[in-house]
Amino acid sequence: MSETPSPAPSSAPVGVDTTQASIARVYDAALNGKDNFEVDRRVLHEVGQAAPEVKDMAWSNRRFLNRACRHLADQAGVRQFLDCGSGLPTAENTHQIVQRVAPDTDVVYIDNDPVVIAHGKALLEENDHTHFASADIFNPDEVLAHDTVRRHLDFDEPIALLQVGTLHHHLGDDGPDLMRTYIDALAPGSYVVIAHFFDPQTPEHSALARKMEELFLHSPMGSGRFRTRDEIRALLPGLDILPPSLGAPADVELCDLWWPNGPRSRPLNQAESCIAGVVGRKN
Repeated sequence: MSETPSPAPSSAPVGVDTTQASIARVYDAALNGKDNFEVDRRVLHEVGQAAPEVKDMAWSNRRFLNRACRHLADQAGVRQFLDCGSGLPTAENTHQIVQRVAPDTDVVYIDNDPVVIAHGKALLEENDHTHFASADIFNPDEVLAHDTVRRHLDFDEPIALLQVGTLHHHLGDDGPDLMRTYIDALAPGSYVVIAHFFDPQTPEHSALARKMEELFLHSPMGSGRFRTRDEIRALLPGLDILPPSLGAPADVELCDLWWPNGPRSRPLNQAESCIAGVVGRKN
């Protein structure tokens, strides 16, 4: 991982604590963005001592988001997306991916990070079908009752709910119950997309996953659980999981191996082997 710091913002938005790392800003730093501070880059640097390719996890996550959204908009015909934990705007945001397929697709982004609210809202709300709401994604009742969500999404029709790179920051063991509240509110034909830090439970990768978890949890960010395949699967209660490739069993898969765009020219590195994705459908 490169130790060259990306340029810091010229000033912090009002109310932003630059001594405390932010999930959205650490992710922004991993994607070589500019809306992050020294404390956020320090988290990546510290984790990078154990996993030099830690930034590659963010890119695996992003590529998975791109392919999953494109599939749901194109092949599944979904025209409503609820993106939980939108993060800071970067290339190929959800609305850009799905509205390229169908310009009238409605996208509602949810986040409550002050920097995201300050910088992201204007950039994300760039057309009449793209909206932003400030709410806690780990409080599904708050999200589902939000006026912006209710005004722009029809819960009698299929919705794609995205929890991409978010649930590993929920440290409690009630993740399945949290997700069940979301899923119960969705109409049949809806989809749930999850990308999550992953413990493959193999000798080669489990030790690294647990070391990264320890570093994330004890960093200024304070979150980042690496869950097993069974634990991630449990976050989709009652849903039918889509197969991750032709002929593969329906299950959780490494993000880079979920319906890849083409043949791989190199093996996955250790960090890329510690983030997984899954898509479930409600019947």
